[in-house]
Amino acid sequence: MIGFDPTEDQKMMQAAVAQLAKATLAPRQREFEKARALPDDVRKAAHEMGLATAALPEAIGGGGLGMTTAVLLEEEVAYGDPAAGFAFGGPGSLGLAVAELGTGDQAKRALAPFAEADGYARFGAVAWGERRAVADRPGLATIATRDGDGWKLDGAKAYVINADRAGTFVVFAQIDASKGWSGVGAFLVSRTASGLDIAARDTTLGLDAASFGGITLKGVKVADRDRLAGAEPGAAFDAALVRFFAKNALLVAARGVGLARAAFDVTLAYTETRKAFGKPIGHFQAVAFNLADRAMDLEAARLMVWRAATEWDAVAGPPATRDERAALKQTAWAVSFVHEAAMRAGDDAVQLHGGSGFIRDYPVEKMMRDAKQLQLCGMTAEHADQLAAAVELGRPIDPGLVLPSAESQNAFV
Repeated sequence: MIGFDPTEDQKMMQAAVAQLAKATLAPRQREFEKARALPDDVRKAAHEMGLATAALPEAIGGGGLGMTTAVLLEEEVAYGDPAAGFAFGGPGSLGLAVAELGTGDQAKRALAPFAEADGYARFGAVAWGERRAVADRPGLATIATRDGDGWKLDGAKAYVINADRAGTFVVFAQIDASKGWSGVGAFLVSRTASGLDIAARDTTLGLDAASFGGITLKGVKVADRDRLAGAEPGAAFDAALVRFFAKNALLVAARGVGLARAAFDVTLAYTETRKAFGKPIGHFQAVAFNLADRAMDLEAARLMVWRAATEWDAVAGPPATRDERAALKQTAWAVSFVHEAAMRAGDDAVQLHGGSGFIRDYPVEKMMRDAKQLQLCGMTAEHADQLAAAVELGRPIDPGLVLPSAESQNAFV
């Protein structure tokens, strides 16, 4: 039996977050954009609602609400401001990384500070991307070498969300160069670690309330207990790594749905009030057809995200009732489609506003910029297409094909 209706509990949570988005986020978008951050009162409100950890299991300090509830809430947040989900205090993508790649004890230890009363003032970050490709082998340029009973990290990371705000990082580095992408490991690194330097914040196209930048590591020492060891390098770690990227990308896709919905609503209202030749411009066929196409995009995007999220919840069980590859395929479909649909929504919103579309008195130019940057957050449409193709063809899922890298196309994580 197929059903797409949220439960009563989910509807209540949706309504609460929608109120935050409409009353606080949307009216203050330009304030957040100018400040390039969310103020304490907004981050505290989100923290008290548990938005930053909704998808994480209760056993490691999360809300235990599952992916379906998480994407519903992410959509509502992004309807208010697509940058807000990235700019709230909390573990960010670090939470999913330690949940998928670490042990239960590592996850609890890493996430405990975010559950405290001042958790809204704390940030986590994942350092995956790199600007420089390795010439003679697949894999990462950042190297992890054995150093006594621990590890030493050397390299440079780029495209890190909240790099300048994070107190804890998950840093990905090459442990075994001979194994390529199957020789990658992950490490918990404190901001205060000797040899860790935070680069200047990047100036980006959109999502201004969030922060994007890089870090460098020069002989950063990491204890063995801070190597995420839920799975050893190899097939098990590869699978966990792909799961992390897929789930993280699905949350980003939910934000794309929220953006598309906001762009559509703003544009629909404008085309009903803006008149030409004695009638609202929305009553002209060319404009009406455009609106109809964007409405279809929005509905399809939302249902694809919901479907993928329910697949992940079915995999998690208990009992597990779905195959992980099915969840990966649905996620890849959703991510690829939403990235393009959100961009169409932002682009057409500007177009249908005419000259007003690129004036900052209207929000649509921001929506277009945010939509373009969302296309490079988490997993690109191109990598999602490769993931979907691998599953469809029954091929092994090679991390080198589906994960962002300097050799192919990198992404903000």
